[in-house]
Amino acid sequence: MTHFVARIVRIKKMENSTEVVSFVLSAYGNIGNLKYLYFIIILLWYISVCVSNTILIVVIYMDRGLHEPMYLLLCHLFLNEISASTSLHPHLLSQMFSDTHEVTLPWCFLQMFSFYIFGCVQFCNLTAMAYDRYVCICYPLQYNVVMSNKRVGKIILFVWIYSFTNYIVCISFVIPLTFCGNVIDKVFCDQQSVIKLACSVSPLTSISDGFFGFMSFIIPFSLISVSYTKILWVCLFVSKGGKQKVIATCTPQIVSLANIFVYAIFHIVGSRLDVHYLPDKVRVILSIYIHILQPMITPYMYGLYLPKIRQSCKRLLFKRN
Repeated sequence: MTHFVARIVRIKKMENSTEVVSFVLSAYGNIGNLKYLYFIIILLWYISVCVSNTILIVVIYMDRGLHEPMYLLLCHLFLNEISASTSLHPHLLSQMFSDTHEVTLPWCFLQMFSFYIFGCVQFCNLTAMAYDRYVCICYPLQYNVVMSNKRVGKIILFVWIYSFTNYIVCISFVIPLTFCGNVIDKVFCDQQSVIKLACSVSPLTSISDGFFGFMSFIIPFSLISVSYTKILWVCLFVSKGGKQKVIATCTPQIVSLANIFVYAIFHIVGSRLDVHYLPDKVRVILSIYIHILQPMITPYMYGLYLPKIRQSCKRLLFKRN
């Protein structure tokens, strides 16, 4: 038992102090032979996410009629969903057959970096899509001038620079920390959980996660809210057919935002408050459901609700020559 604990903790002693070189993800627990079932389910789900998003990327690329600002932003969103899934699913698959569920500090920080960057990119991309719909619906005559493919490229570049800058500032307070514990009660590395393991935390480090949340989610969400408020106002004065067209176009974005917003609330509450009264499986599901469901919801919603993409998919998948 002593040797097992020593293997789990894996703390390298240096002089009179200790240095934590890995974290243990304790939320996996002892799943026994269920690991084979979980492995197959996660693998099939990951493949489905990659295939469904890739199909829509190929559809947009192949159909020149979809080479428009909104669909280019969608293509970027699908690519980001694949990247976000890749930052989690292979990790879950590898942990299924691990006895210790350890992850080294560099890999832990890399996973946090991926999660936060891709999350910020997704929300900022949704902000750009909301602005695109706002210009299209409220200023249709100026749309081709305001939103061009070249401008979309600049927007995507800005989204990545903005996301990288935000998180680099945020993680710069976490990397220098010295840790007195190494057990994370989750199935992946989470920044707030990592900070809680630090021996001492400065006030700036404590609010770094909140700063990132404000810059990456609160500000974009405010801009999205303004865009959709103006869109709803315009809808009051258009015909019934126009309202249905607007609803069909905006529904996928609203569903995505609602899903992310619910997860953000739980993430904030779960990170700041004690939620150990919840069953372990419930806490695990709530902590990863956005990373599991959102990459599949996105292609499903946009592929189903946007007529041009749906028709183009049918032409590409069921073309018989």
